[in-house]
Amino acid sequence: QVHLVESGGGLVQTGGSLNLACAHSGEPLRRNTMAWFRRLPAKEREFVAGVGGSGDTVYADSVNGRFTVSRDNTEGVLRLQMNDLKFEDTAVYYCAARHVSGPWVLRPPGEYAYWGQGTQVVVSS
Repeated sequence: QVHLVESGGGLVQTGGSLNLACAHSGEPLRRNTMAWFRRLPAKEREFVAGVGGSGDTVYADSVNGRFTVSRDNTEGVLRLQMNDLKFEDTAVYYCAARHVSGPWVLRPPGEYAYWGQGTQVVVSS
């Protein structure tokens, strides 16, 4: 069993920064790909950034250069540093993990078995 809990969301002005954290407990996830997704208002859940079991990172084009994903396997935390936030980044952000180990960072939400409850990010213009 895996338990994921996100934190760090909130209200920020355009151009500001937030640092999201996802604390995971239960089965070890050291070699499992973990990722951040977001659900914009009235839209499907979309991939934001992920880190594979070998440490490789992948970003959506819309956040590349502004967001940084990292993981600390010792502390059991996945982070998402978000800089230069834009109004269109407003969404509920979810942490997710695959149920198998491996280096691949996959984008479809269906590839991830474990999900957190989400944390709201609101960027005001």
